Amino acid sequence: MHVQIVLFDGFDPLDVIAPFEVLAAGSDALGGELTLEFVSGEGSRRVVSGTRGLALDASGRLDPTRSGYILVPGASGPLAGDPDEGAETIPVLLSRFAATEAMSLIAEAMSRADVTVAAVCGGSLALAMAGLIENRHAVTHVQGMEVLEATGVHAVHARVVDDGDLVSAGGVTSGLDLGLHILEREYGPRIAHAVETLFQYERRGTVWRNTGPQPAVV
Repeated sequence: MHVQIVLFDGFDPLDVIAPFEVLAAGSDALGGELTLEFVSGEGSRRVVSGTRGLALDASGRLDPTRSGYILVPGASGPLAGDPDEGAETIPVLLSRFAATEAMSLIAEAMSRADVTVAAVCGGSLALAMAGLIENRHAVTHVQGMEVLEATGVHAVHARVVDDGDLVSAGGVTSGLDLGLHILEREYGPRIAHAVETLFQYERRGTVWRNTGPQPAVV
């Protein structure tokens, strides 16, 4: 299985590194069967995050035809500020990302049965802003849930939401849970548990899926 992790200007480093570390450890446990790659919509380039100038290198262009997972992070920056005065707020960064070539490539990928898109934190908002997940079930950071709903997404208050070929996770640390869920979903609980044990981290909450009876009382 191959995972393409999308980098964009202003990305949140932990949204990227948390699932990357988990999936890399899973790859080690699998003898290298799982492969990972940092990509961007523009191709090979150095991409600067939204946190203190930390940067990562994208090794190539996002390939919408490659089977596996495409992982979309959120942004890092201030929540408040006047965009007209040049404030690089999280909403500004996400809306800018939503208008890039990367989203066109993700849209193409989402039409394929052999691709699953995963999102951490504000990554779901970027997908929603691009009009890619209307009427789907997803989660984002708690501060963005109302915005997610306003775009026509069924916002679910859960740590991880599995909606088939769209899997999303909440706030920034939930990238750990997302990575572990992907490992369990693709390779079973023993691989996921081995990584969980290695990281001395216990997953939080129930993974929400659109299955089973509707609760009578919430």
